[in-house]
Amino acid sequence: MADALIPATAPTGQSGRPDPADDEGRPRPGDLVVGVDGSPESFAALRWALSEASLLRRHVTVVYGWTHSWDMGSQPDDDEAWAGVSDRISRRLHDWAAKACEGVAITPQELSLVSVHSSGTAALLKLGSSAQQIVVGRRSLGRVARWFTGSLSASLAEEAKVPVTIVRTHADDREVRNAIAAALSPAAPSLPSLSVVHDAGVRPASPRTAVVVGVDGSAPSRRALRFAADTARAHGAPLHVLFCWQLRDLGEIPGYENAVAPLDVAQGHAESVVRRIVGEAGLADDVHPLAHAFHIPAAKGLIDASRYASRVVVGSRGLNGLDAHFMGSVSRQVVSLAECTVTVVH
Repeated sequence: MADALIPATAPTGQSGRPDPADDEGRPRPGDLVVGVDGSPESFAALRWALSEASLLRRHVTVVYGWTHSWDMGSQPDDDEAWAGVSDRISRRLHDWAAKACEGVAITPQELSLVSVHSSGTAALLKLGSSAQQIVVGRRSLGRVARWFTGSLSASLAEEAKVPVTIVRTHADDREVRNAIAAALSPAAPSLPSLSVVHDAGVRPASPRTAVVVGVDGSAPSRRALRFAADTARAHGAPLHVLFCWQLRDLGEIPGYENAVAPLDVAQGHAESVVRRIVGEAGLADDVHPLAHAFHIPAAKGLIDASRYASRVVVGSRGLNGLDAHFMGSVSRQVVSLAECTVTVVH
């Protein structure tokens, strides 16, 4: 893509310092806002956002939140020095976007570049406050490291008020594992673990195309279901709705008000719950969700399902900080451990 096709912007405040507060490059409501920092993960997130925007017919705003410690040398001490830093940052952002846009059909009206003197998370929270979704890449940390150190993507997903999509790169062995499974299976890969409740005339989804959404009847999960339905519709992908339950989640089961219901009775009740959630969601007539109920903790069920999905969508119940870290926020666990791209909806 030619450089001239990218309308680079470097919003500045007083003394030439980049400032996100008031600028012409500020994202418009409904944009896809994607964070970049030059890493392979952020490059993958930008490529993903461009592809998604072409399907959703959305504008993409690329945000680079930087601090003077990010390979910028010493902190500028006058207006001329600040202007030089701003120019270097604009060129860097421009180069990243140009690389990501190679082979992508995009016009100047569909892409904006914004750099701000701020941490990446703070910049995305501010500039993405009215976005259709914020998009970031997930760092390649091990499970233990992610639990102890946390992740910027998980923190962003907890604090944002709009959906946040964390793009999982393919720099792992998932594709190899899928290929091995296909080679050893006598039939094409399917979703045997996602077949508890579904319409008999609809075949299970391909492992590479399914959109999976976790529901529990809460307001955030209902919003997640609607978001997932729109996503599946745009991609022409099957939609699988998972209700992962434990006995304590089901409340009072008719006929067992003063006793513990057998698992088969509880399973039947759970299936009726997920059918009701789907039926009351008000989804478009051309969306045909497949509803499933599983006796399994929600986070574990969704993480298991992510092995067979192109995207997992989950609602956030509002836990953040230490509560989310130690009490086990489902969305945090899914963001950290899922094997596909994840969207967290508030």
